Amino acid sequence: MPAVPPIDFAHREAILVTVGPRSSTGYALRVVKVRETSDRIAVTVRERTPSLGERVQARVTYPFRLITIPRIDKKLLLHIEGRP
Repeated sequence: MPAVPPIDFAHREAILVTVGPRSSTGYALRVVKVRETSDRIAVTVRERTPSLGERVQARVTYPFRLITIPRIDKKLLLHIEGRP
């Protein structure tokens, strides 16, 4: 398991994005964009899924992304592409 990087919580906000357990090593999360508007911060994430012919290991994995943004008093909107 990777070590958690040092985060200055006085100045930064940590956002952990996870989609739960997956059945192989072929899954991953990628941050597509982070956009600030007048009233919110919008984070868009895309889940990568393996294709049928891709060589992956069959085991339970837990894909995640940990990002930090400057601490701002705005709402956070998280959108995972391809999910309702």
